[in-house]
Amino acid sequence: MVVKALIVVDMINMYDHPDAEILRRSVKEVLPNVRRLIERARTEDITVIYANDNFGLWRSHHDELLDMVLSGPHADLVAPIRPEGDSLFVVKARHSIFYETPLEYLLRQRGIDSVLLCGQVTEQCILYSALDAHIRHLDLVVAEDACASIHSDLAAAALQMMERNMQARIVRSTDDALFGSA
Repeated sequence: MVVKALIVVDMINMYDHPDAEILRRSVKEVLPNVRRLIERARTEDITVIYANDNFGLWRSHHDELLDMVLSGPHADLVAPIRPEGDSLFVVKARHSIFYETPLEYLLRQRGIDSVLLCGQVTEQCILYSALDAHIRHLDLVVAEDACASIHSDLAAAALQMMERNMQARIVRSTDDALFGSA
């Protein structure tokens, strides 16, 4: 399976929620891997899509969300992986990147049938997005070392569920064959 799109989930974040301190520690660990995946995807001309919460600001657009986060106290967790001009951006309403978003339409329009998920949170948005990708018959890859978690035990269980129940391929961000380069 060759990945045709990298989807970066919820990495544009203010980190101002109850579990933020735990999550920030996990994000700091995985951030270099997320960055590596984005850089590799861009180098190999793979579509990069950011799917992100809108912080309840339904009138916002992605530049406004990004500006808000980059002017906040945790800009160091966002600046290294910020979207570039050719990156696509989907604002999401809930946990799944597919729920009430145009993502499925976007993928179909571009002929994308294989996606690689990275971002946060493994046991929440990544898990629910993986299930929705699976029921849409997309080939699914999850970079376990590029997904942040709040509860490591639940994250491990979520990865196991994705692999067993959703036929996801669980990989490391350093896997040379991810984008068909090996």
